[in-house]
Amino acid sequence: MEIRKSNEQDLARIMEIYAYAREFMVQHGNPNQWGPNKWPPEYLILSDIKDGNSYVCVNDSGRVIGTFFYMYGKDIEPTYKNISDGNWVNESPYGVVHRVASDGSEKGIGSFCINWAYKQCRHLRIDTHGDNKVMQNMLKKLGFVQCGIIYVEEDNFPRLAFEK
Repeated sequence: MEIRKSNEQDLARIMEIYAYAREFMVQHGNPNQWGPNKWPPEYLILSDIKDGNSYVCVNDSGRVIGTFFYMYGKDIEPTYKNISDGNWVNESPYGVVHRVASDGSEKGIGSFCINWAYKQCRHLRIDTHGDNKVMQNMLKKLGFVQCGIIYVEEDNFPRLAFEK
């Protein structure tokens, strides 16, 4: 597998992957994270692509099998400024990963994407819905620690904030 920046030709495939991921979440006890509002919307992914923050995971056959958002900098995620029930481990510049999804065709796609992002910066933050046990377990396996609770603009569900 390899990671590369997304391009507009990837958009349809990325949206297919998000549709699969929404259904996977529903089947695994997490219907509210992306399901009710069919998150993420196409316009957001297109914006991420244009801004250079959208990435895809490509298998050895050249097929796009995963996707995610990655960005690095100082205080780059506004929703991370207010954390409750805990604190961030480190206040230095960090990478942030959002919207990790795969098509489920190969084992370890999500871990591969997150590990790639971590290798880019060595300080990573990520959040997930309280019902997303699959992501929580993966983050803990990858060495992330839960730091507290944050809230996103898209809905009123609290998100568990992790850092490595």
